[in-house]
Amino acid sequence: MNGSDIAWMLVSTALVVLMTPALGFFYAGLVRGKNALNTLMMTIVSLGFVTLAWALLGYSVAFGDASPWWGGLKHAGLQGVGLEARGTIPHLLFMAYQGTFAVITAALISGAVVERVRFAPFVSFLILWNLLVYAPVAHWVWGGGWLAGLGALDFAGGTVVHITAGAGACVIALRLGPREDYGRRALVPHSVPLTLLGAGLLWFGWFGFNGGSALAANSQAALAFVNTLFAPAATLATWTLLDLWRTGRATAVGAATGIVVGLVAITPGAGFVSPLSAIAIGVLAAAPSYYALLWRVRTRLDDALDVGAAHGVGGICGAVLTGVLAQQAWGSPADGLLSGNLAQPVVQLFAVVVVVAYSLVVTLGIVAALDAVTSLRTAPDNEAIGLDVTEHGEEAYAREDGAILILAPPAAQPRAPALSPALTPSGEST
Repeated sequence: MNGSDIAWMLVSTALVVLMTPALGFFYAGLVRGKNALNTLMMTIVSLGFVTLAWALLGYSVAFGDASPWWGGLKHAGLQGVGLEARGTIPHLLFMAYQGTFAVITAALISGAVVERVRFAPFVSFLILWNLLVYAPVAHWVWGGGWLAGLGALDFAGGTVVHITAGAGACVIALRLGPREDYGRRALVPHSVPLTLLGAGLLWFGWFGFNGGSALAANSQAALAFVNTLFAPAATLATWTLLDLWRTGRATAVGAATGIVVGLVAITPGAGFVSPLSAIAIGVLAAAPSYYALLWRVRTRLDDALDVGAAHGVGGICGAVLTGVLAQQAWGSPADGLLSGNLAQPVVQLFAVVVVVAYSLVVTLGIVAALDAVTSLRTAPDNEAIGLDVTEHGEEAYAREDGAILILAPPAAQPRAPALSPALTPSGEST
């Protein structure tokens, strides 16, 4: 084992842990104040329940060696996972680092269903989704499974993390249906500075997410680190220019969204493409996600915080562009299209289609099973009051008079005039 590699992976693991509360801040700023605490809790809780599920079963399913389709139960309960070397780091550290990916992936889905989902059933959903969707796909791509055998490239999780979460988010959002106020009034963020803080902390943590995926303190980690700086910078600049061109205004919500889309897009190729290619990926990924957000707000799909557009579409763009721009000269196992390998984009696209289909079908099955037992959707009266109080008995922002909100629906009021469903990617309410 190598001491420098161990030190880098310890730091990287801590950086990825930070990303989960950072995601909570990012999401919480975009919802109404009466749901801010609940939105934070829906991400933070993943650190508890998904971490335990990973240790007991998820790691074995993802990184066991039973078959190309699933890892089996060899490492259930962390059997055979100790201080022995896996590569140049302890096996136990490798397991913990991979577990932080499982946690943040499950937490991503919460953004699609904020302000209308019951907390306890959603925790059950997170556990089942981690074991039945995330862990098998991680095995297919990273655990020596069949997609890895086909040559699919995914350095740090464009397919395993973002495409699975984006597809799953769309399914659960459709199944739950839109919020009561969706399409009738503008659902504006209560704290854009909180969202910007979350975006900044996500970017900081992502250096461990991508850089740590080299699993060593080496030149590939350095490449992934630099690309994680350049690609989001390019998407941020492109997103801002799109805003200025389309509306004449550059908004903070748009800037935060652009940062996240750039981070998502570079994830699958962070250690496989040159820095200039990373900039190209950042630029090219901006427009598809930008216009996917614009399209979504004109539909009945209430993916509240646009997990599908930012993570699903961004992840697909990154995965396909990795197949175009990857170079063996920059550490990739295979060249991409521009380096003469005509087959690599086809492999990448095939992996995308398979993972999207699998995530859609299994997520739908999980949601249907849970709905048969209990209701995932909160009652309309609770939604009107706000989930901070009804689900947690607390409020994110205490009232000056110290009064406690009474758990009863508010007095009937006339409906507001119809407005567009929600914010555009530029933070507008039209």
